[in-house]
Amino acid sequence: MTHAHITTWVLGAILFFVALSMYKGGNEKGAKITHMILRVFYLLILATGFMLLFSINIDLLYILKAAVGLWIIAIMEFILMKTGKREQTKVLWIQFAIAFILVLLLGFSLPMGFDWF
Repeated sequence: MTHAHITTWVLGAILFFVALSMYKGGNEKGAKITHMILRVFYLLILATGFMLLFSINIDLLYILKAAVGLWIIAIMEFILMKTGKREQTKVLWIQFAIAFILVLLLGFSLPMGFDWF
């Protein structure tokens, strides 16, 4: 299940940056289609993430990691919506960077993660 979760995150990140570049490039129709496909991947990310969370002995740090993961998904959605409306996204990008670093640190330091630290 871990591999499915990682795969959905990687594909979701790729779709996010593709939709972002389409919005910035002015291809509204293609961006909206890619954005809708990305929303399906959000559901897959949530499903695999919750399956992972409930398949282990739930610890407070795993719940924190899940909350930060939800924060990242929300920020990705807000960035795409504001970019499509041609609004400022600087604060959202700062939040995205902080949440991304936090989720990586939590993911790699917890027992189910990779032992890099």
